[in-house]
Amino acid sequence: MLGNTQGVNITNEIVASFVVFLVALPLCIGVAVASGAPAELGIISGVIGGLVVGAARGSTLQVSGPAAGLAALVAEAIAQHGLAMLGVIVLAAGVLQIGLGLIRLGRMFQATSIAVVQGMLAGIGLPLMFSQAYPMMDAKAIGVAYENMLGVPGLIADTLSDPQKTIAAALGISTVVLSFMWKKVPAPLNKMPAALVAVAGGMVVAALPGVRINTLQVGNLLASVQLPGPTQFAALANGAVLTTVVTFTIIASAESLFTAAAVDRMHSGERTRYNTELIAQGAGNTVAGLLGALPITAVVARSSANVAAGARTKISRTLHGLWLLAFALLLPNVLALIPICVLAGVLVHSGWKLFAPAEFPKMWKQDRGEFAVMTVTTVVIVATALLEGVLVGLAAGIVLAALRMSQTSVRTTVEGDTAKLVMTGNVTFLRLPKLIDALEEVASAGMPRIRLDLTGVTHWDHACRSQVDEFVAQQRGTGEVRVELLRPNLPNAPTPPAAPPTPAGGPAHEPGPTAEWFYLDPTPMEDVMESMGAGAGAGAGAGAGGGYDGGQVRMR
Repeated sequence: MLGNTQGVNITNEIVASFVVFLVALPLCIGVAVASGAPAELGIISGVIGGLVVGAARGSTLQVSGPAAGLAALVAEAIAQHGLAMLGVIVLAAGVLQIGLGLIRLGRMFQATSIAVVQGMLAGIGLPLMFSQAYPMMDAKAIGVAYENMLGVPGLIADTLSDPQKTIAAALGISTVVLSFMWKKVPAPLNKMPAALVAVAGGMVVAALPGVRINTLQVGNLLASVQLPGPTQFAALANGAVLTTVVTFTIIASAESLFTAAAVDRMHSGERTRYNTELIAQGAGNTVAGLLGALPITAVVARSSANVAAGARTKISRTLHGLWLLAFALLLPNVLALIPICVLAGVLVHSGWKLFAPAEFPKMWKQDRGEFAVMTVTTVVIVATALLEGVLVGLAAGIVLAALRMSQTSVRTTVEGDTAKLVMTGNVTFLRLPKLIDALEEVASAGMPRIRLDLTGVTHWDHACRSQVDEFVAQQRGTGEVRVELLRPNLPNAPTPPAAPPTPAGGPAHEPGPTAEWFYLDPTPMEDVMESMGAGAGAGAGAGAGGGYDGGQVRMR
């Protein structure tokens, strides 16, 4: 399953896998703690992300495991349904992912506005930072995102009044600063992951005499496995549980495939096969669910570390899962020395990277409509929940796209005894108020003739077409106004009728190569001929007192 390794530098792949392992270890543990789950479950998910998803086909270099982006969602699921239900929820989400991949909907996630994606990531990152600010100071988060934000002043006051919490806060803040500044450290030291350096330093401080800060509570890795039972599977009939499953499926799939697109831009190797990758992610979550572990997604931090370390095949990402398993089985006591405040600091840094505040002014300069979609998505996620925010963001993106697709130009003028209206572009119900105003304007001009030129319209829907038809009928019904209506020349228009017979002794009226068809409503033929500038001979050829019955007029 690892593919053809001919010509591959195995040593380089092993080194890259160890680098990824060093990055993944504190993140797996930190995400589990942030989710309100045992640290061992985070490691189990990391192992599955390597050994199951890593060995599967789909993507070559992206690395999967428990993700900070899902921490709030997992914590909410555990609080609402209990830790025992987490496994069956993740299992059901994995099966759904496999189904989506099999029916080839993987690429559907690419058809998402980048503003919604960035808004979603920001909406995940901002609450993550504030929720982890509490364990970073050895305190417990208050509740939902806005409550955590409002509680920060009180958190700072409590921390400053307690020497042990002050030590924890200093370690956590140092971790955040180190994470930002580590790239500026001279080589080769900067090749070490900043998170691992912070964890090692935190362990040293935690071991000092008189320091009593919170460290991980670690149990047996195998004992932490909780297989879902009949009771948990029966709970899938609960609507709230099903909603959580769908939410996990959508968010985990979107994050994985968005990450795949980002990782593909980091290297020139084999591209991601999105449907296959979605099936691989589903397989990983199915296994994680069977073991009662955390949900799995592709993760940018681990994936970028894999690419930067020089990996070329899936060997590196698979081996990193093996190193995680070996560490958890052989050195479990080391985990108990890791300060929770340091792990929280690692996640605060991850939250900042997800929030990416620089993207907001950048989007404002590039496209203010997309900026609005991005901001709305972020605000709704923070105010409510992840799924609601994403759905509102998608709806806002669709509305923005519809408005932009309905670009309409309306020009009204008065020339002689004729009030003219010329419209071009896409005319949909979104532009109906603009159309009504324009029609009222030409009607209020008080001219005996009205000309509506819609030949430049590339699309119009039923609402606008009906409005125009009603206006024309109303104006003609007064018997005081002559209305000429030139309808859009659209591809789905009816086939033009045969040319009228040539009057005896009159000239032939065969269309030349530049003839165009203008679609007209029933109107007196002399009106049509006058608007065409036709001579008296042509008018006579139309027939005495004749009316034109809703067909088409051939114009040269």
